[in-house]
Parts: sequence; structure tokens; C-alpha cells
Amino acid sequence: MRPARAALSANEPYACFIEEECGPDGQVAPVATIFLTNRECPFRCTMCDLWRNTLTESVPLGAIPAQIDFALRQLGPARVVKLYNSGSFFDPRAIPAGDYAAIAERTRYFERVIVECHPAFLNERCLEFHDLLSGQLEVAIGLETAHPETLEKLNKRMTLQQFAAAANFLRGHDLDLRVFILVQPPFMPSHEALFWAKRSLDFAFDCGATAATLIPTRAGNGAMEALADAGEFTPPRLSLLEDATAYGLALQRGRVFTDLWDIKPDAECRQCFPSRLQRLREMNLRQALTPAVTCNACGNPSPEAP
Repeated sequence: MRPARAALSANEPYACFIEEECGPDGQVAPVATIFLTNRECPFRCTMCDLWRNTLTESVPLGAIPAQIDFALRQLGPARVVKLYNSGSFFDPRAIPAGDYAAIAERTRYFERVIVECHPAFLNERCLEFHDLLSGQLEVAIGLETAHPETLEKLNKRMTLQQFAAAANFLRGHDLDLRVFILVQPPFMPSHEALFWAKRSLDFAFDCGATAATLIPTRAGNGAMEALADAGEFTPPRLSLLEDATAYGLALQRGRVFTDLWDIKPDAECRQCFPSRLQRLREMNLRQALTPAVTCNACGNPSPEAP
């Protein structure tokens, strides 16, 4: 079912840019986001399309530091760096442990280093890397959903208990936890999507998350198109994303971000869509609800309360 994989170089990241993000101190700061090119993740999650920007083999020693050098030459100053690798940073077949010291040297001026990892790879390598850093280490984990049956069908090969244990491991070593949550994942009826987005936020913060990112589930990997044809997947509406965001911000238990990459109007009102999208951007930065967008064309205000 897979579409074509991108042709990439082991010596260059496949993307890098500066983005603004509200930090733990409530201040908006520039973040250097680097998408590292490395070996494909060993897990085969149903909804994942990140493998499209990965390699079939492990990168040689020195390639990841070279990619970071390449990115930092392109980017302006930033206080935080995200080293995302479309898999698990502490998977030694993806990021060689022999490069940890070189990576730490290149990130020594950043206040915070954010990586992503599956709970299966959170072990002594994580602590070894942490000890080399000058700044705070934050680890992002894809919870995806707190619905146990849906989580199993996603082929994440992770239970809620394993997620909680990984969160406890990070907390026990004074490492920060960021959580990725899918809004309306496959196998979940659309009328249950908001309920489980809320429960997933609750679960993430119960586990000690300092930040949670809501990701509207998207197609694009072949399998998701097949599930859509079978009636097992429908992309979430913007109104659902607004409701989930409003709930998360109202909790005031940690930062809540909404991933706005590649969101399209689809069935939403095209007249108010740009304003509603901008509202979500502002709430990402302010970490507070802003006034609802009203629309004369569709007659419906965007949600403004959980």
C-alpha cells in the first residue's frame, strides 16, 4: 500500500526551520526544528507516514552531527532545538550512540533539547545522552490515544501501562515529557473522537506531561486510504480540533499545542477557515483561549469553551 519513499542524503536533514513556541516559562521563543535523516523506525504504526522521509539502512557514524551542522548553518538563532528523527532517538540503529557526545557539543548553546522516542528505547542510553547535555532534555512520546482497544489496533506495540512506566522513568530522572495525541485516529467512531481526545489529554497530564500536542490524523501512507475506503477512518473536522484544544487549554495542567501542518478546509466553511486557523495559531502562542470566530456564511461560531 505504500507510496514512494523520498530520495534522501545521509549527510543532510530532510527539513529544518525556525518556529516560535511558547516555552515552560510562558515566553514565546524561537525553536530550531531539525528533521534528521536516518533509518526507518522498526515499528509499523497503522497511521504513520514518517517513514517516507527515512532510509533503509543505518547512517554511518558522524552523519547525524554533520546533519545538525548543515541545519544550524541555515538557521537563525534559537533558544531551543528539536531533533526529530521520524522514529526513536535512542534507537541505536537510527542515531548511533557513538555520536551522542558530538551531538551534545553542537547543542551546547541551547537551553532545551527535544527528541522523540518510543517507550521501548527509553533506557540507559537516554540517561547517557542527558548527562552530556548543557541544557534540559525533553522527550516526546506518541501516546496517540488513551482508548486501549484503538491503541492496540494502531500497532504501536505499546500499552497505556507501558506509556505510564516510561513517563515515570523520565520523571524519576528529572527529564521533561511531551506527548503527541491523535485527534480522531482510525478505528474510532467520529462521535467518540472528542471524548477520547479529552481523555487522552487527561491521561497525558496525569502521567506528568509538561506539554501535549494535538495532531489531526491524516491520510497519506496508503494504509489510511484503505481504511477510509472501508469506513474505518475519517479525517477530523476543524471544529473537533477547536473543541479539543479548548478543553486542553482550560485544564491549565501544561502547555497544549495544536499541529496545524497541512490542514485543509475540506468540508469546513472556506470563508471562516483562515480566521479559525489563525485563532488556533494564536492560542498555540498565548496558551489561552481567544474570542471565537463568527461567520455569516456558515452561521456557526467556532467553539470557545470546553
